[in-house]
Amino acid sequence: MSDTLKRAGDYHIEVHDSPAGLAADAWDELLAQQSHPTPFMQHRYLLALEQSGSAVARTGWQAQFVSVHQGQRLVAAAPAYLKAHSWGEYVFDWAWAEAYQRHGLAYYPKLLVACPFTPVPGARLLAADAEARAVLGQALVTLAQQSELSSVHLLFATDAEREALHTQGWMERTGVQFHWQNRPEQPWLSFDEFLSDLQRDKRKKIQQERRKVRDAGVHFEVREGREIRAADWDFFYECHQRTYAAHGGSPYLTRAFFQALADTQAEHWLMFVATLGSERVATSLLAIDRRQRVAWGRYWGCTQAISCLHFEACYYQPLAWCIANGFLRFEGGAQGEHKIARGLLPSPTGSAHWLAHPAFASAVADFLARERGGMDHYLDELNDRSPLKRSSTD
Repeated sequence: MSDTLKRAGDYHIEVHDSPAGLAADAWDELLAQQSHPTPFMQHRYLLALEQSGSAVARTGWQAQFVSVHQGQRLVAAAPAYLKAHSWGEYVFDWAWAEAYQRHGLAYYPKLLVACPFTPVPGARLLAADAEARAVLGQALVTLAQQSELSSVHLLFATDAEREALHTQGWMERTGVQFHWQNRPEQPWLSFDEFLSDLQRDKRKKIQQERRKVRDAGVHFEVREGREIRAADWDFFYECHQRTYAAHGGSPYLTRAFFQALADTQAEHWLMFVATLGSERVATSLLAIDRRQRVAWGRYWGCTQAISCLHFEACYYQPLAWCIANGFLRFEGGAQGEHKIARGLLPSPTGSAHWLAHPAFASAVADFLARERGGMDHYLDELNDRSPLKRSSTD
């Protein structure tokens, strides 16, 4: 179901309460035109989140996808959600919500432009050109105003998207993740060659950690795409549940969601399965894009506590695979300074925010200015901790 939001010149704007209200081919064609597309923004991925019951109104994610049309042509679109909480976002605004509450104001629902539960930087405001992107940004604010929402938030967006919204008065926020980059001019040919470019103490530590896993008798199998069997997905989800249970929670994503990935998006998934003797003891799941030669670390879990198994499953096995397959980048996911010592270096991320209340908007702008100064200093400190030898960094 869709509602007409407004007309802006030659543009016709609609709001959809499900991604199913938008043609998959038109959405994916628009995504392919962006500078930083990812599999997580494909129509089938977003639809799987809804149809599996993972991102729906019952869980606090009510779809309000915004589309911009010129005649019959889709020229811009964004995955927007009415949010009743701030879980599953990875850009933290809990303090803002508490401040609203202390002043007797409602922070929720808010409008969130993001891929649910997926802190992966990439295109969010899909647009055929800069003008269509500007119309889309304005449409998001209009939707928030007409629905009397507190705010709009765009998470893990591209530089171009944030710059476009900045000109419309949105506020920018900087975060950090940890990504591995292959050498552009002379890519590493093996994991051992990569290790040889690390400082001696870091190299020794990685070798010791890998040796502990080998000495424990753990072996790994790698399965890609349709090679990942139903039993592998079942075991993966068992491990996934255990990871959340260890932290006193339950998974955001349902087993049906991962089944949908296996059925409709198999070419983008890579699974590492660890075995001890004849028993499977751990698994990690990566998303991959062979055309862009990029991999994303997503989820992991284990059934036994084995020293350094997490590092092997989540970093060393994926990095070795990426190097062997000529990949250019491996993104290790949200947070985790421990990744630096393993060759994943700090990479800034960005979000954009619009608040309806003028006084709160001013206060948040002051906070973000202070936070930005601290983040610049933090990034400098992190870069100083690079494990790469100086010659390799240069």
